[in-house]
Amino acid sequence: MTPPLQKQTWLVTGAGGMLAQDVLARLAADGIPAVAAGRADLDLTDPASVRTALAAHRPAVVVNCAAWTAVDDAESREGEALRVNGDGARHLAEACAADGTVLLQVSTDYVFAGDAEKPYPEDAPTGPRGAYGRTKLAGERAVLDTLPDTGYVVRTAWLYGAGGGNFVRTMIKLEGVKDTLDVVDDQRGQPTWTADLAERLVRLGQGALAGTAPAGVYHGTSSGETTWYGFTRAIFERLGADPERVRPTTSAAFVRPAPRPAYSVLGHDRWAAAGIEPIRDWREALTEAFPALVKAERG
Repeated sequence: MTPPLQKQTWLVTGAGGMLAQDVLARLAADGIPAVAAGRADLDLTDPASVRTALAAHRPAVVVNCAAWTAVDDAESREGEALRVNGDGARHLAEACAADGTVLLQVSTDYVFAGDAEKPYPEDAPTGPRGAYGRTKLAGERAVLDTLPDTGYVVRTAWLYGAGGGNFVRTMIKLEGVKDTLDVVDDQRGQPTWTADLAERLVRLGQGALAGTAPAGVYHGTSSGETTWYGFTRAIFERLGADPERVRPTTSAAFVRPAPRPAYSVLGHDRWAAAGIEPIRDWREALTEAFPALVKAERG
């Protein structure tokens, strides 16, 4: 007999990361048993380690939050990034296929070229411009090819949360030490709170177990859009600081090894097929998240 959905164990990889912390918190709040798997517990680059971990815990759902996320380093170390983001996802997918386990693979907007003028739908052609995006796309393909019925790819972008370093916490810190800040105004995206994404991941996994959420690609970003400049002004406003201290600049002022997408806005139409509403507007989420972010950064 299949156990009740809420009693089936979930396994969350990358357990020490910002998103995984919120996924584990969401599962705990919903009374769902979960195993937190850090690198010492499960080495994605070692298929034997992956098989051993899944055999030990026999999860109904695996949420893969583990990833190589050093975007710039990936340009010179693409092989290492691929071992985690591509091969690691494949190892997980193969182990899940053997047991009929649902796999939720967290991916990124970097799989797109970033040159669109309207939100990328879930089925838009991919075309990563950098090594990080290429390695994450390899992971997506491994999951979708290996698990056509139980594999889920959830692309996200511009993540922030209280459980780790991120743009919002950096701006909170800089507001206290800088008179003015020059921030890029020619990259558009969707600031996304990890707690909001975690809630959608859990609901998607529950839908997968219940047979109400079709497998495939979903976009897990907030509604609305802004630039890093507009985002920073919103952060300053919530701090009670003068947003005029934030000055717009261009990407040319911050040259980095890896190209950044100029347009990272993702469409959310696929959620309707799973009976789940898209994530709320980024401004509303930032307001709710803000007290915990300030506490995490300033104590």
